[in-house]
Amino acid sequence: MINILHFNNRSTVTKVIYVIIAVLSIAAIGYGLPQPVDNPVGDSVTIVVKSGMTTQTISDMLYERGIIKSGFVFRVVARIKGLSNTLKAGEYTFNKDMSIIEMVGVLGRGETENKDLTVPEGYTINQIAELIEQKKMGSAQKFRDAAASFAPFDYMISSSPVVYKAEGYVFPDTYKIATDATEAQILEMMVNQFDSKFTPEMRQKANNLGLSIREVVILASLVEKEARVADERPVIAGVFRNRIKAGMALQSCATIQYILGHPKSELTIQDTEIPSDYNTYLHPGLPPGPISNPGLASINAVLNPVKTDYLYFVADKKGEHHRFSRTYTEHLAAIEQENK
Repeated sequence: MINILHFNNRSTVTKVIYVIIAVLSIAAIGYGLPQPVDNPVGDSVTIVVKSGMTTQTISDMLYERGIIKSGFVFRVVARIKGLSNTLKAGEYTFNKDMSIIEMVGVLGRGETENKDLTVPEGYTINQIAELIEQKKMGSAQKFRDAAASFAPFDYMISSSPVVYKAEGYVFPDTYKIATDATEAQILEMMVNQFDSKFTPEMRQKANNLGLSIREVVILASLVEKEARVADERPVIAGVFRNRIKAGMALQSCATIQYILGHPKSELTIQDTEIPSDYNTYLHPGLPPGPISNPGLASINAVLNPVKTDYLYFVADKKGEHHRFSRTYTEHLAAIEQENK
């Protein structure tokens, strides 16, 4: 005799369905615990989840790469955790001993595999752009395009034409860059870092010196390029301040190098006559914008310049130190001494 089970009402049917779902969920969670898989490519696997990929596509990719044993369980866990439609794009590295629950969590939180990018002190926008492209983190041209107009803070805005509005405000540091970060996002991160590093105390000190943040950064960018050793930074900053007060042209070789766009071991008289607003041999005062992205040491040197009556300096033969002079006659003698 066959016994037929009859459900008296819709409520009973609903309860049975919930029980079945609960059992499947518990089974899926259990199956989502760490489970060794035969992984021919090693202990970890890196995958790239592209924007718009569905949970089905992601689970299939994980299964095909040997990272999980069941795509179905992955999808069930994602649904239980409410992440079916919110798994984030990016590059991820999964260990073969990770559970499906852990993998879903990582994808849901967008914990992508970041790459380190170190921006050295004194690098220009062009150098940073090339570095980003060399590291395969983005396009050099797209970074330059973004830097040309990006100026989210008032102190970055100038009435004078500049090459890059972001020049000087990309803080030299080591950054964790997500693989899906755009060039504009990378730039924004670096500029925000500058704003956070330029503390309220530093801003107050600049104000006490009668300098705007922009003027501090321009001077610091010159110091960054001219200084050879740390203890000369405040002295060079003091020389620049003295020349500005005296109404003298700064005559910084670093500004000529910036105009040229590439390093040149020895500058000529013709180089110092290049028509450009950045040419501090032709124009007194500060150039229209920073010529590099200075680090804290150079910024602090400008905020704490050595009080001196020096007006000139010249690099020694080795290019490691400078000889400082008070008069033009002393300066010429120093140059002659170095040329022997």
